[in-house]
Formats: sequence, C-alpha cells, structure tokens
Amino acid sequence: MIRITDQIALDESEIVESFIRASGPGGQNVNKLSTAVQLRFDVRGSPSLPDDVRARLERLAGRRLTRDGVLVITAQNYRTQERNRADALDRLAELIRQAAVRPVPRRATKPTKASRRRRVDEKKRRGSIKELRGSKGYTD
Repeated sequence: MIRITDQIALDESEIVESFIRASGPGGQNVNKLSTAVQLRFDVRGSPSLPDDVRARLERLAGRRLTRDGVLVITAQNYRTQERNRADALDRLAELIRQAAVRPVPRRATKPTKASRRRRVDEKKRRGSIKELRGSKGYTD
C-alpha cells in the first residue's frame, strides 16, 4: 500500500509502470537503456479514491488524463530507472494530495460604508484632476 494521506492509500496493483527510452542527453545510454518511467493510474476505476477527490483529481490532471480516465505521468529527469520511478510516484502522490484538499467555499461580503466612501472620494478627486486638464472658456 502507498500511503497518500491519513484517509487515502493506493494499492500497488492500481499503478501500472512501463519503462521507455528517455529523450534528451544521456550519451550512449540514451539509445540502449529504457530509463524513463511511464506511470498509469486509473482514476475513474480506482476504489481507493472518494468521489469528491476523484472529481478534483480529474480537473487537476488536465492533459495528463486520457479519455478513459487514466492518469499518465512520465518521468525522465534522472539517468536511472529507480530515481525516475520514485519521481513519478512522488508526483502522483502530490497530485492526489492536492486533490484531497477541499476548497474553502467563498462567502459573499458587502463593501463597508467607509470603503464605499473612500471609493467615491477617490473618484471625485480623479474627476477634479481631469477637469483641470480641459481647456475651458475659449470662445472664437
């Protein structure tokens, strides 16, 4: 089990890892070794995620989510499979942790009387400054 939060833990069987060749620099190894990790996690089919977390995770995943609801994370920052694998798992865990945080609902508020008065005073002051710019009293 991979512990994400106190309430959420993922079973390792829910995560599918495949190793692919990494792009970019790496010398001779880049053409011979498959060091990059492609991690797949079925968001919609996971029994470990509550419904509200699942919905927020789908929104957070963005382009990394396939049409079938599978989250794909590719890690190729490091030169070894182990470090890329750990990086991909950390990124998945962090994404789920972000989705687990409930957004604070917005409470509608009214502006105070003093702030309304300050706003009107500022508008009057700006208007009087602009009024001085104009050319008044010219008659041809």
